[in-house]
Amino acid sequence: MDGKIIDGKEISRQIKEEVKQEVEQLKAEGCTPGLAVILVGNDPASASYVGSKERTVQALGMHSEVIRMDEATSEAKLLGEIRRLNDDPAIHGILVQLPLPDQIDEQRIISEIAPEKDVDGFHPVNAGKLMAGLPGFVPCTPLGIMVMLERSGVVLEGKHAVVVGRSNIVGKPMSMLLLQKNATVTVCHSRTADLPSITKQADILVAAVGREGMIGGEHVKEGAVVIDVGINRGTDGKLHGDVDFDAVLPIASKITPVPGGVGPMTIAMLMANTLESARNACRQNG
Repeated sequence: MDGKIIDGKEISRQIKEEVKQEVEQLKAEGCTPGLAVILVGNDPASASYVGSKERTVQALGMHSEVIRMDEATSEAKLLGEIRRLNDDPAIHGILVQLPLPDQIDEQRIISEIAPEKDVDGFHPVNAGKLMAGLPGFVPCTPLGIMVMLERSGVVLEGKHAVVVGRSNIVGKPMSMLLLQKNATVTVCHSRTADLPSITKQADILVAAVGREGMIGGEHVKEGAVVIDVGINRGTDGKLHGDVDFDAVLPIASKITPVPGGVGPMTIAMLMANTLESARNACRQNG
């Protein structure tokens, strides 16, 4: 059973330990990686995420800056803050916690972040680089999934990967990363007809739809690797994935749990992206 569960907590711990060692080495060379996080408003979930990121940054020895702005903050004021951070040499990564209040255009905000500091990987420049197979920042969740698969010994080349979900944050970049590793990729979504007939062909199945328990045993081929990206608060108050874990566990060869699977990897890869940005900046300046 232990070999079936892909332990995101343990893999993320390994990543963070590796990042911490490299941060120490970079600091010895006179360069301290810095991450700035902007939180607009008082959404409890967003505040919790930001707090977790702040603690992780500090634990890894990086410079942390958290800018908390009022719910009524104007788009112009937020854009001004991003421009300030773009020009600040002590900041190598800029993250604006989403979602933003209604008066602010998320895409405009994301596009204002300097691409070389876009450690979330959401800027159109980085999205284009991913599509073209060029070096750039990749969104942290799909990047974390690729690391999980690699460190769990999952072979992707020649395999059929099915991604359920087509968001810019997970589904689309996930499909590009799998293609780069020579998997054959199918992307499904809310309009896909007869979903089980397609997902049942998958050697690797990635569920990223945001609907609790949507993927059941009838969706999964015997021996498939199942990656559950969903984080849904159930009526029982607990976190549940997009996959019916108990139904799929006996069928899958490997599976990620919720919580403790993909979630911890997202912050770990944010730290890795920030380190990479700092390394790039210090090379250019040094």
